Amino acid sequence: MLTVGLTGGLATGKSFVSAALADLGCRVIRADALGHEVLEPGAEAYEPVIAEFGREILNPDGTIDRHRLAKMVFPAPDRLAKLTSLVHPAVIRREEELMREAAAADPQVIVVVEAAILVETGSYKRFDRVVVTVCDRETQIERALGRGGLTRQEVEERLSRQLPADKLRRVANYVIDTSGTEENTQAQVQELHRVLRSLRQ
Repeated sequence: MLTVGLTGGLATGKSFVSAALADLGCRVIRADALGHEVLEPGAEAYEPVIAEFGREILNPDGTIDRHRLAKMVFPAPDRLAKLTSLVHPAVIRREEELMREAAAADPQVIVVVEAAILVETGSYKRFDRVVVTVCDRETQIERALGRGGLTRQEVEERLSRQLPADKLRRVANYVIDTSGTEENTQAQVQELHRVLRSLRQ
């Protein structure tokens, strides 16, 4: 098994790249999806997060309103760090379990873990290789706004709290620049996959 950590700033194309790698046969694990799972009622982080942030983050059906929680924590670095400390260990455990399952099914598998805060948490050290997605700042902002739900000010605030691309590049084995066309990004991903396959053999 070859393990690959895939990270990058907000709206730099991580999901596009991970989907392209999945199409090429990699086993992709998305930390964001696991983060949602561990906040579900009865899951590992559900009660600790409610205890920390209060029942006002709950929807009428008892599920956590992640949008409301995000608005509460993103403007406050200490609260965001606290949320990360409650959610991240559970996410890591699920990632490790899924990686073990993938390796058991196929010892030659390339496992790609897509995670937004791989470098900030030090998790990048767990992987054989690290891939970072980058793009120019205005493209990043436009993509984030295109998803809806955030104002330009909120997007820029989030970007200001993320590690800049040059710091992410320092720990990257490979960098995918998604500023260009989808075809250009696809070509970079195909070359990356070729290199990863050669490392696995």
